[in-house]
Amino acid sequence: MVRAILTSQQDALLSEERRCLNELQVALARFDAAMEDQATLERSIRQLDELFLLVVVGEFNAGKSALINALLGQPLLHEGVTPTTTRIHLVKYGASAEHSRLDTVTEMTTAPLDMLREINIVDTPGTNAIRREHEAITREFVPRSDMVLFVTSADRPFTESERAFLQRIREWGKKVVLVVNKIDILGRPEDVSKIVSFIAENARDMLGFTPEIFPISARLAQQAKRDGDGALMQESRFALLERYIVDTLDERERIRLKLLNPLGVARYVANRYSRVVQERLELLRDDLVTIQDIETQLEMYQQDMQRDFRFRLADVENVLHELESRGIEFFEETVRLARVFDLLNREKIKADFARVVIADAPQRVEQRVNQVIDWLVASELRQWQAVVERIGRRQAEYADRMVGQVGGAFDYDRARLLDGVGRAAQNAIEQYDHEREAHRLAESVRMAVAGTALVEVSALGLGALVMLLATTTLADVTGLLTAGLVAALGLFVIPARRREAKAELRRKIGEVRHQLMSALTRQFDLELEHSVRRIQEAIAPYTRFVRAEQARLSETHTQLLGIGQQLERLQTLIEML
Repeated sequence: MVRAILTSQQDALLSEERRCLNELQVALARFDAAMEDQATLERSIRQLDELFLLVVVGEFNAGKSALINALLGQPLLHEGVTPTTTRIHLVKYGASAEHSRLDTVTEMTTAPLDMLREINIVDTPGTNAIRREHEAITREFVPRSDMVLFVTSADRPFTESERAFLQRIREWGKKVVLVVNKIDILGRPEDVSKIVSFIAENARDMLGFTPEIFPISARLAQQAKRDGDGALMQESRFALLERYIVDTLDERERIRLKLLNPLGVARYVANRYSRVVQERLELLRDDLVTIQDIETQLEMYQQDMQRDFRFRLADVENVLHELESRGIEFFEETVRLARVFDLLNREKIKADFARVVIADAPQRVEQRVNQVIDWLVASELRQWQAVVERIGRRQAEYADRMVGQVGGAFDYDRARLLDGVGRAAQNAIEQYDHEREAHRLAESVRMAVAGTALVEVSALGLGALVMLLATTTLADVTGLLTAGLVAALGLFVIPARRREAKAELRRKIGEVRHQLMSALTRQFDLELEHSVRRIQEAIAPYTRFVRAEQARLSETHTQLLGIGQQLERLQTLIEML
């Protein structure tokens, strides 16, 4: 657009429009929008510096090329009953009539016609072209237009493909003028009126307003201009369309439509990506709920495990309490004056102590500890299974849904990370060796308890080790009950030794109980922490992605909304020009 012909108001609006469009370009690039959409917006912006662009679209054989020839008063474009336009055909001013090919999809025709000094005209392949790429060419070119002449044929007005294509044009916010060609085949004026009414009603329902509709015969108009036949020109009704294009589209109106052109494209793109961002934010909010559910599960898992552990620890502790009770009772019954000769038999006392007091305590301690370990191992496995189930439900909820298929790596990254969490959890389950984990935990507890022992314990089980530590003072207690001591101290030694034996047993079992409970608790805390951390590490990449994308998309959404409001305000100001 040549700035010299703009008023100060138009120039100010153009500057603000360029700034706003550049902001949108930057936002789309940061969002990693589809290159097709970015290119469409870029072409639309470049069109600001070009002449007014009138694009003619419609089904093949609707008479698009004939309409352009009639408008120019010369048969510049080839016409035929079969699809003749297979490329974009740009018609513009030139010192002489020439034809050239610009690229694989665009041809150019120049002619020294006054109309073309102000307007470039584009002929397009049919909207229902047999070759799909021809229709795609037309769809891609429409966003560049400043105004669209939509041509339909009187013998098949407003077909399904035309409706679909008109809806696409509407999305781009284009100025649309409907042309009903070939009215000469209808015969009666009332038939023309019926078709115009039919098209007006359908267009209003689709567009939300009734566009200008011009019933014409391009064939009669060409003939009338060639022969100078005024009556035939009137019969063609072409003059009304011609006057609209030449007179109504004066310089001021062309500038207004030129400024509106990229705004329509920009609003379409901004609204489209605002919806995409909103959909992704909704998806991420649900993802975040999934993450929070897993985190809540882990918190409850920790709390439940810690609570249940105390109860299970009590089962182990009860075995030692029972051992202590039997020991106290044993000393009460054994260390007595009536059994003084038995007391002098040290080996018998030790054998009785092992049979009556220790009994099956080693096996019961080992059994109770193994039950705790099995419970811990099974609980961790169930937690992994819960994660797999939750991730699986999330994947199933969106198995057939790809949000905003408009380019970028969002859907791929999200699906990959979500699948990665599921695979990590599933692998943890499949590779989880219950027996190996239980053996490892049992060995860790045994070695923790053995850390205080001053004897070789490599061959001892946990239960035997606990009993060894609990009863190491028995030899000292019984060793004091020798014949010499009894003779020397008389009857007073036995009650004293009984009290001493009971006190020492309580102390020793108390120490062992503390050692065992401490070792079990420390190992439990370590294993629980490790279990939770492994799950957190498995979901961490997905968690980071969701939270980072949520922050990024929230910023993008705010930015797009702001740009959309600016575009809407600009459109209102330009429409008032």
